[in-house]
Amino acid sequence: MARRLAFVRRFGEREIRDPAQSPLRNLYRDLIRNVVVSRGQYITQPAHTGSSHSGSSGASSSYCSSCSASAAATSEFFAHDQELTKIARQMVSDGSARRMVNGFGGGGPDHPRLETWFTELDVDWILQFHEEQLQEKSESSLQELIERWIRALTVISVSMAELVLVVAVKETPAVARFGKASMAKMLVFVDAIIPALKEEEKLRAVVDMYVCLSSVSYRFASNRFMLLPILPKARTILKEIGGSLSRKVISLREAISSTMEEVRTLVENDDSWAILIQRGRGEVHRNTRLMVDYIRSMVKVDNLMNLDTANLRGLIDDSVHHLKDQLLRKSEHASDPSLRYLFLLNNFYYSVAQLSEPQPGHPVVFTLECKTSMGRYLDPVVFTPECKMFMGSYLDVSWGHVRAHIQITVSKGSCLDVSCGPVLFSIPKLCFSGSRQHRNKISELAKFESAFHKTYQDQKFWKVPDPQLRAVLRKAIAETVLPDYHRYLKKHPELQKHVNSGSSSPDMLKELLGELFEG
Repeated sequence: MARRLAFVRRFGEREIRDPAQSPLRNLYRDLIRNVVVSRGQYITQPAHTGSSHSGSSGASSSYCSSCSASAAATSEFFAHDQELTKIARQMVSDGSARRMVNGFGGGGPDHPRLETWFTELDVDWILQFHEEQLQEKSESSLQELIERWIRALTVISVSMAELVLVVAVKETPAVARFGKASMAKMLVFVDAIIPALKEEEKLRAVVDMYVCLSSVSYRFASNRFMLLPILPKARTILKEIGGSLSRKVISLREAISSTMEEVRTLVENDDSWAILIQRGRGEVHRNTRLMVDYIRSMVKVDNLMNLDTANLRGLIDDSVHHLKDQLLRKSEHASDPSLRYLFLLNNFYYSVAQLSEPQPGHPVVFTLECKTSMGRYLDPVVFTPECKMFMGSYLDVSWGHVRAHIQITVSKGSCLDVSCGPVLFSIPKLCFSGSRQHRNKISELAKFESAFHKTYQDQKFWKVPDPQLRAVLRKAIAETVLPDYHRYLKKHPELQKHVNSGSSSPDMLKELLGELFEG
């Protein structure tokens, strides 16, 4: 061994004694068990930063230097990976991992040394479990087993990859054989656990295992060992390990795809669409939230694994398109066209706008003027083209008839441009030829007021949960209705007294619009 620990070496807050002088059974089991598997929380961490041990060969150093840069660019891990990597390297440094290998020798899959090794890794149950037992366990128990499996697999992969770097060349086949036997036992768990998982947690669990196994597979990629001074037999075994890991990664990727298909079917056949669309008053549907959570899980993995995830990206794109199509079809359950477009706007803004960037060169921006104690500032809200379309349709069917009651007379050939903001959506310009007689202006005003207040009362408690979107929509309605109203009153000043004596002054109407969509 290139370097031995001192009799007592501090590891975090724990003291680890040199096992050669004071053998402590299950010492690492406690350390590994205490690592919190922060599932779904990601950090960037190189898969392998080279051996820190003295005595490794020059070729090993060359290998470490060449792979570190690519590892930093291509491997990102869960937050727990750093702690588990430290523990695995400690096992290599103090000789624990090497003694396991020496005790195993050329043993088979049932060698007692594997039981000792797996007990230390807190996964000794893997050697005895049956699929039927998994079916009987609770969801929380299954999730705990997955976390223990993730910890153990990470420690196995790091310790074996590190050990190959520091042992003598003649010992590398023994390390490879022990690693292969360990991995074979661990991989059996993957196929056994998936059928036992419930739908609510299945995708998350499969994604977590996929990320862990992809990282481990990268550590054992065949090209990573090409520069190491190891015997051909060891290289062959390591290549076999890499192949079995790659096949299991593909299997988990397929499990992610099939799980998403199951979720799509469940969402498609859910009877709550019609009921919740009506009762929800335009709210983001629970199935939208469910689908977005699942898609985000895959997006995280795609961003995390800077490797070949083309199949996963294809699945993400398919899921987003499926969600779009489903929202369009399910929105037909809305009895009111205004409610339908508000439902689509809310759900697309929550989901699609959160998962995909707007098309380059086609910005859809609505600028909000926000007031704070520090003054005013402009807050740009970016929409996808779909959100732009749904907002325009909502304004047309909800407030177009309100504005239509106000007859505006302008000179021939001129147009009024009442677009409400930069490239948010298009409202047709209103063009009127000639002039009209001033008749029944009070009646027209009354119809406008009646239509405005009816629409306001009908939609006051509809829901727009996102505060930015709510502010954008209120501003858009105000800029759709109120400019014409101002012009109408300016054109007919004799109506001003009727407006001032009632509840329909422009300022009053603007105040009412500020109360919409609180739900």
